[in-house]
Amino acid sequence: MQLHAIEERINGRKHKEIYDWIRRQDTISKIDLLEHSQMTGSTLTRTLEELTDQGWLLEAGFGESTGGRRPILYQTNPTAGYVFGLDISRMISKLVLCDLHMNKLDSSSWTMDDTMTPELLLDQIAKTASAMLLKHGIAAASVLGMGIGAVGPLDRFSGVILETLYFPAEGWQDVQISSYLQAQLGFPVRLDNGANMAIIGESWSDRNRDYRHLLYVHLGVGIRSAMMSNGKVVYGAVDMEGSIGQMIIQTDGPRLGKRGNYGALETFASIHALEQQAQSRLKQGRESSLRRLESDPEAISFTHLAQALQEQDPLTVEIFTQSATYFGIGLSNLLNILHPEKVILGGSLVSSHPSFFHTATRVAIQNTYHYPTYQVVFSQGHLGEEAIVTGAAISVINQLTDI
Repeated sequence: MQLHAIEERINGRKHKEIYDWIRRQDTISKIDLLEHSQMTGSTLTRTLEELTDQGWLLEAGFGESTGGRRPILYQTNPTAGYVFGLDISRMISKLVLCDLHMNKLDSSSWTMDDTMTPELLLDQIAKTASAMLLKHGIAAASVLGMGIGAVGPLDRFSGVILETLYFPAEGWQDVQISSYLQAQLGFPVRLDNGANMAIIGESWSDRNRDYRHLLYVHLGVGIRSAMMSNGKVVYGAVDMEGSIGQMIIQTDGPRLGKRGNYGALETFASIHALEQQAQSRLKQGRESSLRRLESDPEAISFTHLAQALQEQDPLTVEIFTQSATYFGIGLSNLLNILHPEKVILGGSLVSSHPSFFHTATRVAIQNTYHYPTYQVVFSQGHLGEEAIVTGAAISVINQLTDI
């Protein structure tokens, strides 16, 4: 089965437009559809009848009368198809099975430790997906496809994860993920970077608000970002997911590891950066409750830092505040260039403590050139750690109405 088969399941531009509009409105009357679609009454009636006969739409009762007969209400049929969403990240990977209303039917997750090679993970994903379908009595032919949000860099056209950094296990280079899973499962598989999938998910969860220009930044082991303009994900010539982490904040600054720019944002604002800062300062003799949690400075991890932060350990608070400040400077640079209406911040650093989010956004606003004329909304999103896997599933449903 070819990937483009998803787009062919609903035939005709008008059919796709009507289905997409109803899907975004949840439930809508025929009268409102007539006004929105600009179709003649007979054309709309025929289109709705065909979509209903094909199983894509359901009649959902009657709306309020405005003087005549009560109008028929329509909604999309949640069981007309099913989708999988998959999040492949550095710490946890997760698979969900959903219907077309994004009701979660099943889920499974895997810890990405040093044993979780690509071969092992993909084999378990294929077996788990098949088991989920069997459990719920769903035929593979009823599955529209699987969306995957993965750590980049990657090639979304060929479905290949190219060369990821900081995975605990070996072998995460040139992983032919889409072709493997498609061959094993028998339905289309779509790969994109996790940040793009997350912004699709967050945009859908907030679809009643008409934000057309969104920026998503995920701050964890690395810094991942995505941009949406006029309701569409912005793509560059190459996979851009980790590029903002290489934004230079301090020209004569250090470099994180042996790759990337000196003085880059990820050198100051990432999990590895915080761990290195804590280890360095403990070796210098700074007092901290971290010593109670771990006697060996080089063994200090983000888990220790998160616990010490909750205890308001002064050294840990200092390290997090400095990181949030640098991150806010990076955000202000993005605001001054991209001017999004809304910025969604996610990831384990942002959610580590409310002070991180507040410090970063305050610094960003203070350094935004057109503020207060230019106003931006900051949010931690609605989906949290479910953003990528949710967006991955939604991206498959979106293909139904691609022209």
